[in-house]
Amino acid sequence: MAEEIRLRELSEADIELIAFWLQKEHVIKWYHDAEAWLQEIRGRRSDFSWINHYIVLDGGAPIGFCQYYDCYDARELEGWYTVEKRGETFSIDYFIGEESYLGKGCGKAIVRLITDKVRSREKARRIIVKPEDENRASIGALIANGYVFDKQLGYYVKLLD
Repeated sequence: MAEEIRLRELSEADIELIAFWLQKEHVIKWYHDAEAWLQEIRGRRSDFSWINHYIVLDGGAPIGFCQYYDCYDARELEGWYTVEKRGETFSIDYFIGEESYLGKGCGKAIVRLITDKVRSREKARRIIVKPEDENRASIGALIANGYVFDKQLGYYVKLLD
């Protein structure tokens, strides 16, 4: 199943589906504030134009969501890292919205695809991610894609150069 996973840019028509997914227990337990996420997505052509949003597809069927951004642009919104320069450090977010895709390797595929997207579109030196410690599935997907936990910094890092 995970071999058919691909990304496409988010469209206006996808927002209702993302809102639906954000209400699901397996998503909202990690994403907490659905309205804040939707506000960012709705503002993707204005205040949040620095975030790159994607729908995850299996064949043609939407199954999840992911995004990436330059940490420099989000430095005032995020308190878990420090960056000094634009274009070097990026972060990713991702979730599987459709329950039937959980536990089938799709998270690993999503992390691989969004990591490749950052690598191919940006001159990034690293990607950093800080899932909650209890989110074992997300952590497993990161580790499977070569992300390493930095104990000193308290988050996962993937070096790209």
